[in-house]
Amino acid sequence: MPELPEVETIKRVLEPQLQGLTIDNVVINRPEVVAHPHGDEFCKLLTGQAFDRIERRGKFLLLLLNSGDRIIIHLRMTGCLLHTPADLPKEKHTHIVFRLNDGKDLRFSDTRRFGRLWLVKKNEIDIYSGIERLGKEPLDSDFSAGYLIAHLGKRKKAIKECLLDQRVIAGIGNIYADEILFAAKINPARPANSLSEKDWMCLAQVIPQQLSYFIEKNEMTPAEYLETKGQNYRNTPFLQVYGRQGEACPACNHTLCRMVIGGRSSTHCPACQK
Repeated sequence: MPELPEVETIKRVLEPQLQGLTIDNVVINRPEVVAHPHGDEFCKLLTGQAFDRIERRGKFLLLLLNSGDRIIIHLRMTGCLLHTPADLPKEKHTHIVFRLNDGKDLRFSDTRRFGRLWLVKKNEIDIYSGIERLGKEPLDSDFSAGYLIAHLGKRKKAIKECLLDQRVIAGIGNIYADEILFAAKINPARPANSLSEKDWMCLAQVIPQQLSYFIEKNEMTPAEYLETKGQNYRNTPFLQVYGRQGEACPACNHTLCRMVIGGRSSTHCPACQK
């Protein structure tokens, strides 16, 4: 699933390509991926509108239009957005095509069809997408140990589960939770209420550092993004522990181990993360 660094990469690649372009028409091949409003109304309202800019909130993309309306997108497991020549063969699971006035398309594809789009009008309250329930952005300047302690410090759940709670921290998923906890030398199974103030201060520093690091490693040109169909992120070689169970720890050479926490696979070093 695309997490904060991947969604930020998509934003940075697509925003300069889409700014100022007008939507000539919209073709929906899978109506169920449009969660609000009804598909016909979605197409009607968007025709003739122009893109202003793109924002990211947690794992959501917000395509802001000059009218003040906004298209909200959650890619879920396998969703993908491509700005592509109109004559380029479509991916098999292309569900929505925005025909643009530059002669190209903005295409939304999704193999597993879990991704969703919402169109929220300028003065309409968003009660549909769930963005209003998201917690703090981990890259905000006021993200702090105090915030983490206040929201997670008394919880008995494993710290790994707590980092995945989007109502507290927006954007961290399974991949980067593993990477963050390894960098902080905190065992993912530790109850959150067992962490010391020093641990929380470390996490408050490591979380934005790790996310920023992987955003940087993901950097690519629009041509590279299109060539890889928006799926081949560059940070994979830089992952220290995620998906590397059975390999040697890059810090101490101990064998990395896998465990299941809250139904999610977690990889850690039992020597570094006691």
